[in-house]
Amino acid sequence: MVSYILKRIVGSVLILLLIMVVTFVLMNAIPGSPFLTEKSTPEQIALAEAKYGLDKPAHVQLWNYIKSYLKGDLGTSLKMQEGTPVKDIIFRQGKFELSIKLGVYSLLLAILVGIPLGCLAAYFRGSWLDGLLRVVTTIGVAIPTFVLAALLLIAFSVKIDIFPTKSGNLPNFKSYVLPVISLSSYYTCYIAKLMRTSMLDAINQDYIRTARAKGVKTGAIILKHALRNSLIPVITYLGPVTAGIITGSFVVESTFSVPGLGKYFVQCVMSRDYPIIMATTVVLSALVIIMMLVVDIVYKIVDPRITLTSKED
Repeated sequence: MVSYILKRIVGSVLILLLIMVVTFVLMNAIPGSPFLTEKSTPEQIALAEAKYGLDKPAHVQLWNYIKSYLKGDLGTSLKMQEGTPVKDIIFRQGKFELSIKLGVYSLLLAILVGIPLGCLAAYFRGSWLDGLLRVVTTIGVAIPTFVLAALLLIAFSVKIDIFPTKSGNLPNFKSYVLPVISLSSYYTCYIAKLMRTSMLDAINQDYIRTARAKGVKTGAIILKHALRNSLIPVITYLGPVTAGIITGSFVVESTFSVPGLGKYFVQCVMSRDYPIIMATTVVLSALVIIMMLVVDIVYKIVDPRITLTSKED
C-alpha cells in the first residue's frame, strides 16, 4: 500500500506539471498584454512587462514559474492587487476559506440527503415514492446551477424576502442557505440516483438472498450488508465531486455576491492576472488529485477485499 501511495504521489506531481504547462500555454495563446488599456502607451506596456518578466521567451517564463513554485513562491499579482503575493491573496485574505466553507457545507448536504433518498427509492422500488423521487432527482440533475441560483434568489430574497440577496462573507446561518442549496442540488440528486442504482444491484445479489433465507431482518440487511457495498460507486463519485464542489462555486459565488476564490478567479481571468490564474489552477488541481488518492484509501476501509497495490507488487 505504501508503494502504491508513493507511485500515486509521483504521478500526481507529473500531472500537476502538465497542468501548469497547459495552463501557461493557454494563457499565452491569448493575443495582447495584461497591461493593455485605453490609456496605456507601448512604452508603458513594455516597462510593465519587463518589471514582471513577461518580456522574456515563453519557455523561460514557464521555467521561472516552476522554480518559484518549487520554492513555495506563487508569485505576485499583476493587476487585481498589484504587488501583493498571490499566496496571501488565496490563503490569507479569506477567499479560499469562504469557498471551502461553502463547499464543505454543500458536500455534507449532498451526502446526508442524497444517500438516504437513494436508499429509500431502492427500498420502495416500484412504488409512488420511488417514482416521485426519480422525477425530482431527474429534474434536479437537469436544472443548471446558475438557473436554480437565480430562481432561489428571486423567490426567497426578492419576492418573499426571507434570505439576504447578498450573502457576503457568510456571517450567519441565513446567508448560507441559498448558496448551499444551489451548489449542492445537482450533486444531491446525482448521488441519490447513483445510490438507488447501486442499492438495487446490491439487494439482488446472492448474499442478500442468503441473509433473507436465514431470517435476518430487512433493516439489518439494508444497513449492514447492502448499504456498505452500495457505497463503492458513490465513493468513486465523491472523489472528484469533493474537490469540484469545494472549488467549483464560481457561478454561485457570483450570483450571491460571496467574495470567495471562485468569484475572484473569474475576475482574474477577465483581467488576465497570470500569476493568480496559474496559482489558483494549481491549487485546485492539487485538491482534486489529493481527493482521488483519499478515495482509493477509503475503498480499502469500506471493502477490505479491494487491493490497492498494483499487479507488479
